[in-house]
Amino acid sequence: MHTTHATPSKEQIALLPPFERLGMNRIVLVSTVDEATRAIDTLSTARVWGFDTESKPTFFKDQVSEGPHIVQLATADRAWVFQLHDMACRTLVAELLATRGITKAGFGLGDDRKRIVAKLGVEPANVLELNTIFRERGYRKDMGVKGAVAVLFNQRFIKSKKAATSNWAHPQLTEAQLVYAANDAYAALRVFEALQLG
Repeated sequence: MHTTHATPSKEQIALLPPFERLGMNRIVLVSTVDEATRAIDTLSTARVWGFDTESKPTFFKDQVSEGPHIVQLATADRAWVFQLHDMACRTLVAELLATRGITKAGFGLGDDRKRIVAKLGVEPANVLELNTIFRERGYRKDMGVKGAVAVLFNQRFIKSKKAATSNWAHPQLTEAQLVYAANDAYAALRVFEALQLG
């Protein structure tokens, strides 16, 4: 008999101590080829990346997203937020995502994958949808990063609604946007590591 576990409620999560997020000193904004090349040098030494993307929100029915506008990748000690305005930088990001042999772990990646294929012309390789692992372990519904952090660390993952719905296509991202984006990828990596140990 397969046991089912309840996902913690919003009210339960609200009572937990906060998850320690990456600060700006451990977040790298990447918008040029040179910056992307340096990021790749460091990222290529890891076996797993926390992975997420952000797209400028759409507000009308049938409005097509032109995202992703940024791609976030994280290791155990820092995160990189790649902007995709520069075509050469975008090409390097596409190559990164198509890299085989490095697991790219995240939550709710179905839409991200479709948008990456449409915009960057590559199929991301070795993508691990973390919700799948939680389902295999008996959790009924999609966990998401907040639920996963609550279950595994007994902590509350703080997500700013304002940052979530902000303009990710803007050339100048705010500090709040960078912290939000970087920590989505970082938390996914931390969850992956905890699942490996658990």
